Amino acid sequence: MAPAPGTTAGAPVRRLTVLYDAECALCTHVRDWLLRQPRLVPLELVPAASQEARRRFPGLDHRATLDEVTVVGDAGQVYRGAAAWVVVLWALRRYRRLAHRLSTPKGALLARGAVLAAAKWRAGQRQWGGNGYRRADGWVYEPDLGWIYAGPGCDDGACATG
Repeated sequence: MAPAPGTTAGAPVRRLTVLYDAECALCTHVRDWLLRQPRLVPLELVPAASQEARRRFPGLDHRATLDEVTVVGDAGQVYRGAAAWVVVLWALRRYRRLAHRLSTPKGALLARGAVLAAAKWRAGQRQWGGNGYRRADGWVYEPDLGWIYAGPGCDDGACATG
């Protein structure tokens, strides 16, 4: 049975656009990892809720794309959450077999758990101020720099850390 006109059911996937939160350290780390992976299906990575994302996909809830990973297929297919992760893995040469396993009922539970764990981690990052992790004693973890001391009186970078 052919899909109804105007639907994407059964349409082949020839290209995927991954919308990711450009302000999230985990999301940008995964983006960078994806860029290094051999692909069976081309991936485009676009910051969620950006002007580019809004231009390409005017019908999407762009606020929601910041909260939940969203992937859009070239025929208009929209995947969110665990399904988005599975379809991205399906597009990667080394991970297609894993994607097939994660698409089973038991595998879907594992994929959902991974997405929930990532969401919990991201929520903790927001609590600590975005991409970095700030402690009350003045130490800050910046993903690109590692741990640095940014306590009071350290504006010039020359202060005691003891």
